[in-house]
Amino acid sequence: MIRALPLLFLATTSLFAAEPVVDVWPEGKMPGKGAKEAEAEVPRKDGYHRITNVSRPTLTLFKSTRPDNTPAPVIIVCPGGGYSYTVIDKEGTEIATWLNKSGISALVLKYRTPNNREGALQDAQRAISLARGHSSEWGIDPKRVGIIGFSAGGNVAAKSSTQFEARAYPATDAVDQQSCRPDFAILVYPAYLDDKKGGVSPDLNLKVSIPPTLIIHSEDDKTHVVGSKVYHEALNAAKIGHEFKLYPTGGHGYGLHCERDAKVWPEDALKWLQSIGMR
Repeated sequence: MIRALPLLFLATTSLFAAEPVVDVWPEGKMPGKGAKEAEAEVPRKDGYHRITNVSRPTLTLFKSTRPDNTPAPVIIVCPGGGYSYTVIDKEGTEIATWLNKSGISALVLKYRTPNNREGALQDAQRAISLARGHSSEWGIDPKRVGIIGFSAGGNVAAKSSTQFEARAYPATDAVDQQSCRPDFAILVYPAYLDDKKGGVSPDLNLKVSIPPTLIIHSEDDKTHVVGSKVYHEALNAAKIGHEFKLYPTGGHGYGLHCERDAKVWPEDALKWLQSIGMR
């Protein structure tokens, strides 16, 4: 049974952070479609929060405090959930808090669900432009705007980093004059990257200037690791700069809580960000 969310949760996401929550779209101007039912939480016994029926996408800002007060890099965080829901804490707010500790700001994206891949991509593209449009207000370096995604969120991140030459929606206002190309992308156990026939998914455009990309996966994630391998090989063939961290064990859906080989992925990701000048 899906449980309706309390009004306070819907309005502020204050369960997770006392930070600004921004609507992704101006009222009445969201392209595409929303959910047919009211926003709700999908109950599970593990204590994490899974949000579905999202018709009002939001960004929650987790601003980094930097000793020198210089603008911080920012990463759009896309939680996973098979496009049915978003695991908004384990693969969202927890990731934002981790990034903050390393001097990186974060914007947790609650994108449209369920089963709304087009809407999710629109939300992510708009989120990247919003980060640049509000860079002065939010203390963000507009030239260091990245995206990280987990599982289905990794698919959103991959599409955002390959489908930026033409937006997935008509421009709505001045925000959409800002670029929606991320400066880098981190794909953590991403899903749906292959076409199930040995090739890359047709919704990933390899003919554009794909930004530096880090792919993180575990060999024992039997469902989705093939897609990461295929994408890695395709990026190699296209001579696109990227790195592929493939760990022997880790499974799927662990966020920051892996106890197997993939537990080192956060440290490896920070090293990679340092190597490309984004930390």
